[in-house]
Amino acid sequence: MTTTTPTHPGGTWTLGDRAVPRVGYGAMQLAGPGVMGPPRDPDEAVAVLREAVALGVTHLDTSAAYGPQVTNRLIREALHPYPDQLLVATKVGARRDAAGGWPTARRPEELRAQVLENLESLGVDALDLVYLRMGDATGPHEGSLAEAFETLAGLRQQGLVRHLGVSNVTAGQVAEARAIAPVVAVQNMFHLAHRGDDDLVDRLADDGIAFVPFFPLGGFTPLQSETLSKVAAAAGTTPTAVALAWLLHRSPNVLVIPGTSSRAHLRENVAAAGLHLSAEQLADLDAIGRRSTLPPGRA
Repeated sequence: MTTTTPTHPGGTWTLGDRAVPRVGYGAMQLAGPGVMGPPRDPDEAVAVLREAVALGVTHLDTSAAYGPQVTNRLIREALHPYPDQLLVATKVGARRDAAGGWPTARRPEELRAQVLENLESLGVDALDLVYLRMGDATGPHEGSLAEAFETLAGLRQQGLVRHLGVSNVTAGQVAEARAIAPVVAVQNMFHLAHRGDDDLVDRLADDGIAFVPFFPLGGFTPLQSETLSKVAAAAGTTPTAVALAWLLHRSPNVLVIPGTSSRAHLRENVAAAGLHLSAEQLADLDAIGRRSTLPPGRA
Protein backbone atom coordinates (compact mmCIF):
# COMPACT_ATOMS: atom_id res chain seq x y z
CA MET A 1 0.00 0.00 0.00
CA THR A 2 1.33 3.45 -0.93
CA THR A 3 0.24 7.04 -0.49
CA THR A 4 -0.41 9.33 -3.46
CA THR A 5 -0.80 13.10 -3.40
CA PRO A 6 -2.81 14.44 -6.36
CA THR A 7 -4.61 17.78 -6.01
CA HIS A 8 -7.65 15.93 -4.66
CA PRO A 9 -6.57 12.49 -3.44
CA GLY A 10 -9.31 10.07 -4.38
CA GLY A 11 -10.52 12.34 -7.17
CA THR A 12 -13.74 14.33 -7.43
CA TRP A 13 -17.37 13.65 -8.34
CA THR A 14 -19.96 16.08 -9.67
CA LEU A 15 -22.67 16.26 -7.04
CA GLY A 16 -25.57 18.12 -8.58
CA ASP A 17 -23.84 21.00 -10.33
CA ARG A 18 -20.66 21.05 -8.26
CA ALA A 19 -17.49 18.96 -8.38
CA VAL A 20 -16.57 17.89 -4.83
CA PRO A 21 -13.62 15.86 -3.50
CA ARG A 22 -14.78 12.33 -2.76
CA VAL A 23 -13.88 12.66 0.94
CA GLY A 24 -16.38 14.88 2.73
CA TYR A 25 -17.35 15.32 6.35
CA GLY A 26 -20.40 14.13 8.30
CA ALA A 27 -21.34 16.46 11.15
CA MET A 28 -23.47 14.08 13.24
CA GLN A 29 -20.75 13.43 15.83
CA LEU A 30 -20.42 17.11 16.64
CA ALA A 31 -23.66 16.98 18.64
CA GLY A 32 -23.76 15.70 22.22
CA PRO A 33 -24.11 12.07 23.34
CA GLY A 34 -26.82 10.21 21.44
CA VAL A 35 -26.78 13.03 18.85
CA MET A 36 -28.68 15.15 21.37
CA GLY A 37 -27.74 18.51 22.82
CA PRO A 38 -24.58 20.58 22.45
CA PRO A 39 -21.07 19.17 22.03
CA ARG A 40 -18.85 18.56 25.03
CA ASP A 41 -16.34 21.03 23.58
CA PRO A 42 -18.03 23.64 21.35
CA ASP A 43 -14.74 25.35 20.50
CA GLU A 44 -13.24 22.08 19.25
CA ALA A 45 -16.37 21.42 17.21
CA VAL A 46 -16.00 24.76 15.45
CA ALA A 47 -12.28 24.10 14.98
CA VAL A 48 -13.00 20.70 13.39
CA LEU A 49 -15.31 22.28 10.80
CA ARG A 50 -12.81 25.00 9.95
CA GLU A 51 -10.01 22.44 9.71
CA ALA A 52 -12.10 20.32 7.35
CA VAL A 53 -12.52 23.20 4.93
CA ALA A 54 -8.83 24.11 5.28
CA LEU A 55 -7.97 20.52 4.29
CA GLY A 56 -10.00 20.87 1.09
CA VAL A 57 -13.28 19.29 2.17
CA THR A 58 -16.17 20.92 0.29
CA HIS A 59 -18.99 18.44 1.01
CA LEU A 60 -20.56 18.60 4.47
CA ASP A 61 -23.45 16.42 5.61
CA THR A 62 -25.80 17.53 8.38
CA SER A 63 -29.44 17.60 9.48
CA ALA A 64 -31.64 19.78 11.64
CA ALA A 65 -32.44 16.55 13.52
CA TYR A 66 -28.86 16.36 14.82
CA GLY A 67 -29.01 17.98 18.22
CA PRO A 68 -31.65 18.93 17.15
CA GLN A 69 -30.38 22.01 15.26
CA VAL A 70 -26.97 21.75 16.95
CA THR A 71 -24.81 20.73 13.99
CA ASN A 72 -26.46 23.18 11.61
CA ARG A 73 -25.81 26.05 13.99
CA LEU A 74 -22.21 24.97 14.52
CA ILE A 75 -21.68 24.89 10.75
CA ARG A 76 -23.11 28.39 10.49
CA GLU A 77 -20.97 29.67 13.36
CA ALA A 78 -17.80 28.14 11.94
CA LEU A 79 -18.17 28.79 8.23
CA HIS A 80 -20.77 31.45 7.42
CA PRO A 81 -20.55 33.25 5.00
CA TYR A 82 -19.89 29.99 3.21
CA PRO A 83 -17.14 29.55 0.61
CA ASP A 84 -18.53 29.41 -2.91
CA GLN A 85 -17.30 25.85 -3.42
CA LEU A 86 -18.88 24.48 -0.22
CA LEU A 87 -21.86 22.13 -0.60
CA VAL A 88 -23.91 21.48 2.52
CA ALA A 89 -26.25 18.49 2.31
CA THR A 90 -29.04 18.01 4.82
CA LYS A 91 -31.88 15.56 5.23
CA VAL A 92 -35.53 15.60 6.23
CA GLY A 93 -38.10 12.95 7.09
CA ALA A 94 -37.41 12.35 10.78
CA ARG A 95 -37.52 14.35 13.97
CA ARG A 96 -36.24 13.79 17.49
CA ASP A 97 -38.36 12.99 20.52
CA ALA A 98 -37.66 13.66 24.19
CA ALA A 99 -36.20 10.17 24.61
CA GLY A 100 -33.71 10.71 21.79
CA GLY A 101 -35.66 8.59 19.30
CA TRP A 102 -36.01 9.24 15.57
CA PRO A 103 -39.76 9.11 14.78
CA THR A 104 -40.69 9.62 11.15
CA ALA A 105 -41.97 13.02 10.01
CA ARG A 106 -42.83 12.75 6.32
CA ARG A 107 -46.21 14.40 5.95
CA PRO A 108 -46.09 17.32 3.47
CA GLU A 109 -46.48 19.95 6.18
CA GLU A 110 -43.75 18.31 8.28
CA LEU A 111 -41.32 18.24 5.36
CA ARG A 112 -41.97 21.88 4.53
CA ALA A 113 -41.36 22.82 8.16
CA GLN A 114 -38.09 20.87 8.24
CA VAL A 115 -36.82 22.54 5.07
CA LEU A 116 -37.59 25.95 6.58
CA GLU A 117 -35.84 24.95 9.82
CA ASN A 118 -32.73 23.94 7.89
CA LEU A 119 -32.77 27.18 5.91
CA GLU A 120 -32.98 29.22 9.10
CA SER A 121 -30.39 27.35 11.15
CA LEU A 122 -27.87 27.21 8.28
CA GLY A 123 -28.51 30.84 7.36
CA VAL A 124 -29.13 30.32 3.63
CA ASP A 125 -31.84 31.16 1.11
CA ALA A 126 -31.68 27.76 -0.60
CA LEU A 127 -30.41 24.36 0.52
CA ASP A 128 -27.74 22.80 -1.71
CA LEU A 129 -28.92 19.21 -1.36
CA VAL A 130 -31.80 17.72 0.62
CA TYR A 131 -32.22 13.98 1.18
CA LEU A 132 -35.59 12.45 1.92
CA ARG A 133 -34.96 9.97 4.72
CA MET A 134 -37.15 6.89 4.48
CA GLY A 135 -37.36 3.73 6.58
CA ASP A 136 -36.49 3.88 10.26
CA ALA A 137 -33.69 2.98 12.66
CA THR A 138 -33.83 -0.66 11.57
CA GLY A 139 -33.15 0.21 7.92
CA PRO A 140 -35.13 0.70 4.70
CA HIS A 141 -38.71 -0.53 4.37
CA GLU A 142 -40.78 -1.04 1.25
CA GLY A 143 -43.47 1.54 0.61
CA SER A 144 -44.21 4.48 -1.64
CA LEU A 145 -42.31 7.73 -1.17
CA ALA A 146 -44.29 9.54 -3.85
CA GLU A 147 -46.20 12.02 -1.68
CA ALA A 148 -43.13 12.97 0.34
CA PHE A 149 -40.78 13.26 -2.64
CA GLU A 150 -43.35 15.23 -4.63
CA THR A 151 -43.45 17.69 -1.72
CA LEU A 152 -39.67 18.15 -1.91
CA ALA A 153 -39.83 18.41 -5.70
CA GLY A 154 -42.31 21.25 -5.25
CA LEU A 155 -39.95 23.03 -2.85
CA ARG A 156 -37.19 22.59 -5.42
CA GLN A 157 -39.37 24.25 -8.04
CA GLN A 158 -39.91 27.13 -5.60
CA GLY A 159 -36.14 27.63 -5.35
CA LEU A 160 -35.82 26.59 -1.71
CA VAL A 161 -33.84 23.45 -2.60
CA ARG A 162 -31.27 23.09 -5.39
CA HIS A 163 -30.87 19.31 -5.56
CA LEU A 164 -32.61 16.23 -4.17
CA GLY A 165 -31.47 12.88 -2.86
CA VAL A 166 -32.92 9.90 -1.01
CA SER A 167 -31.64 8.12 2.08
CA ASN A 168 -32.26 4.79 3.80
CA VAL A 169 -34.10 3.50 0.74
CA THR A 170 -34.66 0.40 -1.35
CA ALA A 171 -33.71 0.19 -5.02
CA GLY A 172 -37.41 0.37 -5.88
CA GLN A 173 -37.79 3.61 -3.96
CA VAL A 174 -34.80 5.09 -5.79
CA ALA A 175 -36.52 4.31 -9.09
CA GLU A 176 -39.80 5.79 -7.84
CA ALA A 177 -38.08 9.00 -6.76
CA ARG A 178 -36.25 9.35 -10.08
CA ALA A 179 -39.57 9.16 -11.91
CA ILE A 180 -40.73 12.23 -9.95
CA ALA A 181 -37.66 14.51 -10.00
CA PRO A 182 -33.90 14.28 -10.61
CA VAL A 183 -31.98 12.43 -7.89
CA VAL A 184 -28.30 13.38 -7.57
CA ALA A 185 -27.36 11.18 -4.61
CA VAL A 186 -28.43 8.14 -2.61
CA GLN A 187 -27.35 7.82 1.01
CA ASN A 188 -27.61 4.32 2.49
CA MET A 189 -25.72 2.29 5.06
CA PHE A 190 -22.76 0.63 3.36
CA HIS A 191 -19.30 -0.46 4.47
CA LEU A 192 -16.90 -3.37 4.32
CA ALA A 193 -19.18 -5.66 6.34
CA HIS A 194 -22.53 -4.34 5.09
CA ARG A 195 -22.69 -4.83 1.32
CA GLY A 196 -26.38 -5.18 0.54
CA ASP A 197 -26.33 -2.29 -1.94
CA ASP A 198 -23.47 -3.54 -4.12
CA ASP A 199 -25.68 -3.82 -7.22
CA LEU A 200 -27.31 -0.46 -6.54
CA VAL A 201 -23.90 1.25 -6.28
CA ASP A 202 -23.00 0.00 -9.75
CA ARG A 203 -26.33 0.97 -11.33
CA LEU A 204 -26.12 4.47 -9.88
CA ALA A 205 -22.55 4.86 -11.14
CA ASP A 206 -23.74 4.02 -14.66
CA ASP A 207 -26.36 6.77 -14.37
CA GLY A 208 -24.02 9.40 -12.90
CA ILE A 209 -25.62 9.39 -9.44
CA ALA A 210 -23.53 9.59 -6.27
CA PHE A 211 -23.71 6.92 -3.59
CA VAL A 212 -22.92 8.31 -0.13
CA PRO A 213 -22.51 5.61 2.54
CA PHE A 214 -23.62 6.58 5.99
CA PHE A 215 -21.80 4.90 8.85
CA PRO A 216 -18.85 4.11 6.52
CA LEU A 217 -16.90 2.87 9.54
CA GLY A 218 -19.73 0.87 11.14
CA GLY A 219 -21.44 3.68 13.03
CA PHE A 220 -22.61 2.68 16.49
CA THR A 221 -21.09 -0.77 15.91
CA PRO A 222 -17.52 0.07 14.78
CA LEU A 223 -15.93 -2.22 12.26
CA GLN A 224 -13.75 -4.92 13.78
CA SER A 225 -11.93 -7.41 11.59
CA GLU A 226 -8.68 -9.30 11.86
CA THR A 227 -8.19 -8.92 8.12
CA LEU A 228 -8.75 -5.18 8.28
CA SER A 229 -6.27 -4.87 11.13
CA LYS A 230 -3.65 -6.94 9.28
CA VAL A 231 -3.89 -4.84 6.12
CA ALA A 232 -3.61 -1.66 8.19
CA ALA A 233 -0.62 -2.94 10.17
CA ALA A 234 1.24 -3.98 7.01
CA ALA A 235 0.72 -0.48 5.60
CA GLY A 236 1.61 1.34 8.79
CA THR A 237 -1.79 2.99 8.94
CA THR A 238 -5.07 2.52 10.81
CA PRO A 239 -8.07 0.25 10.18
CA THR A 240 -10.16 3.40 9.80
CA ALA A 241 -8.01 4.65 6.95
CA VAL A 242 -8.10 1.28 5.20
CA ALA A 243 -11.90 0.99 5.54
CA LEU A 244 -12.36 4.43 3.98
CA ALA A 245 -9.84 3.71 1.23
CA TRP A 246 -11.70 0.50 0.38
CA LEU A 247 -14.91 2.49 -0.09
CA LEU A 248 -13.15 4.94 -2.40
CA HIS A 249 -11.79 2.02 -4.42
CA ARG A 250 -15.24 0.42 -4.60
CA SER A 251 -16.62 2.78 -7.28
CA PRO A 252 -15.89 6.33 -8.51
CA ASN A 253 -19.39 7.49 -7.52
CA VAL A 254 -18.87 6.60 -3.84
CA LEU A 255 -18.44 9.73 -1.71
CA VAL A 256 -17.47 9.16 1.92
CA ILE A 257 -18.54 11.43 4.78
CA PRO A 258 -16.79 10.07 7.89
CA GLY A 259 -17.61 11.98 11.05
CA THR A 260 -15.46 12.86 14.02
CA SER A 261 -15.28 15.45 16.78
CA SER A 262 -11.46 15.42 16.74
CA ARG A 263 -9.15 17.34 14.43
CA ALA A 264 -6.56 14.55 14.65
CA HIS A 265 -9.09 11.96 13.48
CA LEU A 266 -10.31 14.34 10.79
CA ARG A 267 -6.81 14.60 9.34
CA GLU A 268 -6.51 10.81 9.42
CA ASN A 269 -9.80 10.41 7.58
CA VAL A 270 -8.89 12.92 4.87
CA ALA A 271 -5.48 11.28 4.40
CA ALA A 272 -7.21 7.96 3.68
CA ALA A 273 -8.11 9.28 0.23
CA GLY A 274 -4.45 8.94 -0.74
CA LEU A 275 -4.14 5.27 0.17
CA HIS A 276 -3.73 2.84 -2.70
CA LEU A 277 -4.89 -0.73 -2.11
CA SER A 278 -3.36 -3.56 -4.11
CA ALA A 279 -5.52 -6.10 -5.90
CA GLU A 280 -4.59 -8.68 -3.26
CA GLN A 281 -5.51 -6.36 -0.42
CA LEU A 282 -8.82 -5.50 -2.07
CA ALA A 283 -9.63 -9.18 -2.45
CA ASP A 284 -8.86 -9.83 1.21
CA LEU A 285 -11.01 -6.90 2.29
CA ASP A 286 -13.86 -7.86 -0.04
CA ALA A 287 -14.02 -11.21 1.73
CA ILE A 288 -15.00 -9.45 4.97
CA GLY A 289 -18.40 -8.65 3.51
CA ARG A 290 -18.97 -12.29 2.67
CA ARG A 291 -18.14 -13.43 6.20
CA SER A 292 -19.66 -10.67 8.34
CA THR A 293 -23.04 -9.15 8.98
CA LEU A 294 -23.80 -6.17 11.19
CA PRO A 295 -27.14 -4.75 12.31
CA PRO A 296 -28.40 -1.75 10.32
CA GLY A 297 -27.76 1.68 11.76
CA ARG A 298 -29.44 5.07 11.77
CA ALA A 299 -29.23 7.80 9.19
